[in-house]
Amino acid sequence: MFDLSALRADTTGVQHVAHFNNAGAALMPAPVVETITQYITLESEVGGYEAAELRRDAIRGFYTATAELLGTRPENIAATSSATDAYARALSAIPFRRGDVILTTINDYVSNQIAFLSLQKRFGITIVRADDDPKGGVSVEDMAAKIQSLNPRLVAVTHVPTNSGLVQPVEAIGALCRENDVLYLVDACQSVGQFPVNVGQIQCDFLTATCRKFLRGPRGMGFLYVSDKVLSEGYAPLFVDLHGASWESADTFLPVPTALRFEDWEFPYALVLGAAEAHRYALTVGLDTIASRNAVLCAQLRGQLGTLPGVRLLDEGEHLSSIITLFSDRQPAEAIKAALSAERINTSLSVYGGAILDYGRKGMTTAALRISPHYYNTEAELDTLVDTLQRILA
Repeated sequence: MFDLSALRADTTGVQHVAHFNNAGAALMPAPVVETITQYITLESEVGGYEAAELRRDAIRGFYTATAELLGTRPENIAATSSATDAYARALSAIPFRRGDVILTTINDYVSNQIAFLSLQKRFGITIVRADDDPKGGVSVEDMAAKIQSLNPRLVAVTHVPTNSGLVQPVEAIGALCRENDVLYLVDACQSVGQFPVNVGQIQCDFLTATCRKFLRGPRGMGFLYVSDKVLSEGYAPLFVDLHGASWESADTFLPVPTALRFEDWEFPYALVLGAAEAHRYALTVGLDTIASRNAVLCAQLRGQLGTLPGVRLLDEGEHLSSIITLFSDRQPAEAIKAALSAERINTSLSVYGGAILDYGRKGMTTAALRISPHYYNTEAELDTLVDTLQRILA
């Protein structure tokens, strides 16, 4: 049963702000904060190594909870310092050669696009971006045609772009990749935690995410899913350490058989435990329940925002997420955000430099305001946000 009062009682931040920056970093619930602070206290009392040994079973709980979240096994999960870190580790495991093709989209996350360009500069790979569908989002038909004609080394898709409410058809693309035996990397940074994400249904080889956004975990933690196929075929990150491999002889090493080969030895264990608690919290609330609640909130908010003078909503696609981006011809996004902050309403900016292909196509040259509600927001907070925006824009 969805108990909004209990969820907000767990979320002390709602006493101070109306938080609509969940696509940046959501407000952590009390059990997450308590887990982190208790572990830090333990480290201060017994020592860092000793605390990790004492809480070894609880630390393993991170892999169990994350696996349950994604519909996989703990052996397929690696803990990382961020989604970008996880993404880089996945890319580094692929032995790219000159002429290899990375097939992606115009809406893939800016850091991923920069990583592709860096690979192009160093290894001479080719970056190809599939066309968009007229309804919004990447065209599955064009993806299929380009997979057939280009035989890409990797297909990479961001599930929910940071710069719009678009939800990309990652399951349909996954089916194409399996049919054609192509490696498939999914950035689920903005999707895990706001609705169910199942790696078996997506059929991806790698999936990356952070813990700080819709999962409501701490900053400084992310994770990487690695498929059995990738593990069995021997893929490993370029820079693997003593945690991820054993030194077999003076000139040889052997990666561990699980996704742990993608980890480093050193960890912020307080954050690992906090992230595990956040993942369990989301599972307890229920991902279907969260998705349903978010859909109601966002439908109401999009309807209200669409009536504001001089406002254009930039979201497109058949399915929309909990990210709402808007442009006003009356005020710059930076000024709107600052005015909202003065009223203790948190939003964020989606800058032009983070989405030059998408924003260029939409005729944008400046930032947009990004609003990202989550299930613990109230309808009254939505009304306050809209009323405040109306005053600002007037």
